[in-house]
Amino acid sequence: MHMHSRRSASRKDLAVGSDHVMRVKVLSTGGTIEKVYSEFDGSLRNRRSPLKRILARLRLPAVEISHHTVMSKDSLDMTPADRRKIASAVRRVPASFHAIIIIHGTDTLSVTGEHLCQEMPAPDRPIVLTGAMRPFEFRDTDAQQNVVEALAACRLAPPGIYVAMHGKVLRFPGVVKDREGLTFVSVQPATSTDAGRKPGGDRDAGGIRAGARAKARRGSRLNKDVIS
Repeated sequence: MHMHSRRSASRKDLAVGSDHVMRVKVLSTGGTIEKVYSEFDGSLRNRRSPLKRILARLRLPAVEISHHTVMSKDSLDMTPADRRKIASAVRRVPASFHAIIIIHGTDTLSVTGEHLCQEMPAPDRPIVLTGAMRPFEFRDTDAQQNVVEALAACRLAPPGIYVAMHGKVLRFPGVVKDREGLTFVSVQPATSTDAGRKPGGDRDAGGIRAGARAKARRGSRLNKDVIS
């Protein structure tokens, strides 16, 4: 954990070509990226964050990271109260941090992104959500890649709310999970026939239910991919 001055962080310090130290607050909420394999019962659960292990593999001489665990939940289990808690944690991050990363489960990441957009439509720094389709302990995990991309987005993106994964940085509102492609995509703005519908509403709700069913079917087969 790093100690920081109380002065407000300036985005001008992070211009392309600058090696100014970037201060990032990472808020963990759980999700697949943070699931840990249990040798006792073969389950994958949100018990402890592997973020320190992920960061230990990276060379980050110009990044200072402070980590705080907000909660440790599968995002399918998140409630509106949980999303309000995440928004509250974002608001409490001191101005001395240049950017915020939120580690989040992918199933309802878009719901949280839309909620943050409604709660803070004009953020003063990048707020970057990221996660993983496969747990960090799996051979073919995308966890480390996505954390690296989130850090790059923190330095290069203007203030806003984003998801950074799989070589893309997509800005909210209007981002949903592509459950066939297993990534995130931008969608067209709502048409007149969608008036009054919440962003991502019916489409995302149906996708979340489908994702829950698919996750349940996969659950018993996942442990064979874990590195012991």
